[in-house]
Amino acid sequence: MSYQRTVISEKELEEQKRIMAEVAERNASLPEKPLALVDTYGCQQNEADSEKLRGMLLEMGYGLTQDEAEADVIVMNTCAVREHAEQRVYGNVGALTHTKKAKPTQKIAVCGCMAQQKSVADRLKASYRHVDMVFGPHALWRFPEFLRKVLFEGGRVFEITPSDGAIAEGIPASRDGRVKAWLSVMYGCNNFCTYCIVPYVRGRERSRLPEDIIKEAHGLIDAGYKDITLLGQNVNSYGRDLGLGVDFSDILSEISAIPGDFRLRFMTSHPKDATEKLFRTMAGSDKIAKHIHLPFQSGSSRVLKAMNRSYDRERYLSLVKLARDYMPDIVLTSDVIVGFPGETEEDFLETMSLVESVRFDALFTFIYSKRPGTPAASYPDPATREEKQDRFDRLIALQNSVSEEKHKAYIGKTERVLIDGEDNGLLTSRTDGGRLVRLEGDNSLIGSFRNVRITGSNTWALSGELI
Repeated sequence: MSYQRTVISEKELEEQKRIMAEVAERNASLPEKPLALVDTYGCQQNEADSEKLRGMLLEMGYGLTQDEAEADVIVMNTCAVREHAEQRVYGNVGALTHTKKAKPTQKIAVCGCMAQQKSVADRLKASYRHVDMVFGPHALWRFPEFLRKVLFEGGRVFEITPSDGAIAEGIPASRDGRVKAWLSVMYGCNNFCTYCIVPYVRGRERSRLPEDIIKEAHGLIDAGYKDITLLGQNVNSYGRDLGLGVDFSDILSEISAIPGDFRLRFMTSHPKDATEKLFRTMAGSDKIAKHIHLPFQSGSSRVLKAMNRSYDRERYLSLVKLARDYMPDIVLTSDVIVGFPGETEEDFLETMSLVESVRFDALFTFIYSKRPGTPAASYPDPATREEKQDRFDRLIALQNSVSEEKHKAYIGKTERVLIDGEDNGLLTSRTDGGRLVRLEGDNSLIGSFRNVRITGSNTWALSGELI
């Protein structure tokens, strides 16, 4: 191992708590309770980080709002995975000049993966003078310190020091609702896929101690959460940095053994580390959802090698077969990139044939986005944007037809769903496999498991009726 696993000390965390109390005392003396807004871009890990940001803001005496104009503190938690997400952030940060002009005391922070990149921090420093704080994921636990500085001393804070990352336990979190919860089991990534910026901005893999994860899981279940998703950039490599002989399957088993009526999910699974033990563990527990998100990215072994994915087409297909041997009705979802540099029409047709062969329940499809600082950014890329768009459209059409057919097969079946919200007058719910089911009913049912007869479907969702 070429890096030192770092744990933030209790003393350092206590100092942040002291600062939170100091800011809370200041806010309590104001004529009106100040308000804060946290705006999140990107993946589930960013959502989990935003829960911690909200938790710290609440501890510091802020109320929460969704209105930028009335917010005293605005935190934009950003994503660096695709160029489109970055451009959205720049546009939205730029628009905040108007809110700050109307409320000069407003404090604005840009954090997350995008902020960890030096080029981004330099641009924000030079061209977005209304931004007060810029910090990356490694420094999230120091947010109270940064906010106190700009509140009490003025000036600006920029903290993007390169780091392999650290573990900070005990940060307060404020979760949306009381049904679903994210639970991070590890942070960072060691894979260095040639198209991906994540290892450079989130650092190396760091696993939380098993006892800390289990303790948090107990707390969530005791608090009534029914749908818990374990998070990591690659959960299948959990524990390798700890040397305790505990892997991700062991964590799944231990949490699923906690008494209570809840459902356990996880994101994301890298195919190179998926094992028979994982599938056996999933199959052996009624509480572990029979759904796996297993990104394949390309159906071409040649392209997979260029992506540094550490598996080939045949290995991926063998994993799908193994998962279905253990769980014949497992719901399979995946990610795929169209137009990776050097991808030929023949390579793309291999992706199409893999999709036809596996028949995923849903796909998350993306046209390759060049990320400066990654190896693939310098690869020759002769395909035109029009060619890539054509391939993308053909893949979407194929997957939509598969999804529609798979959803039609649910009609007439009875599914146990977790009712998790409402939308446009209908309740929303999820099957064990994560399929969306809309149904009529009273919102008092939110947070409960119910049996539902599936009565209709389309490409993206199911409809049903309570039994």
